[in-house]
Amino acid sequence: MLPDGSQARADIRGWRDHAERGPRSELARVAGEYADQAVAAFGRHAAAPAQAGGGAANLRVRLYPEAAFDEEMRAALVTRRLAPGLLQTVVVDHPDSIMPLNRADLGGTSEEEVFGAALTRSIEDEPHHVTAEAADEVRLVTIGERHRYVGAHVQVLARYVDGPLPYGALVSFPLPEYVVTHSIGGGNSVFTAIATLQDVTAKLAAAGEKPISSQVYWWRPGAYERMPEKEALYSGRVPDLAPVGVVFDDTGQSVSPLTAESDELIRAWLNDHQG
Repeated sequence: MLPDGSQARADIRGWRDHAERGPRSELARVAGEYADQAVAAFGRHAAAPAQAGGGAANLRVRLYPEAAFDEEMRAALVTRRLAPGLLQTVVVDHPDSIMPLNRADLGGTSEEEVFGAALTRSIEDEPHHVTAEAADEVRLVTIGERHRYVGAHVQVLARYVDGPLPYGALVSFPLPEYVVTHSIGGGNSVFTAIATLQDVTAKLAAAGEKPISSQVYWWRPGAYERMPEKEALYSGRVPDLAPVGVVFDDTGQSVSPLTAESDELIRAWLNDHQG
């Protein structure tokens, strides 16, 4: 029974397995604490729709690997595909927890509005830093911070890349705390740029907690980026991101693209840099 008189159910099988490993004399106390925590969590979650429509101060957007949620969960949560292998999910940020927002809790608020508000809060209210450094002479720009909402900055990626961008940029999301980018062009070959970002991304993903992906993506500025920034955030659209990758043979003299988009990018770059 919740404070407003409504009722809620929780699956306690996982908790019961954990509780049964402790002394029976502590079972009543532990059960009471669990019930209090569950009521508080349900109460906070029930407040989410009002917050979504009334300022959304505690709504954020978090990136997850696509495999994190099955089809049933994706249908239930306010989530959408950012790119192959990546999901954007609206979450309610509490001091002691992060809770995905259910579509059933939206009320009369549209998903586009909720995503726009959550993206805005993730980008503008949460701290972040931007650093530029070279890895194997490839210039990488990293957007980072200790919270888990840094991935939202992909929606305003034009802020962080060097223009003009005849081939767009490379971007990766190894961990919730990092977005790594490289503006394609300059003095680096596209082969070196992709291979370097692949290596950096894989190492970050392997070394951190809750990795998102070791995949590198090709960011192609288009219709989304031509919209005014605020309009774009609330449009329901996402940037154009395509998975790319290369693999070198054992001699290091031959390179093969791993996706059709990789081949497209390489051919476009070679057309301007051969002959």
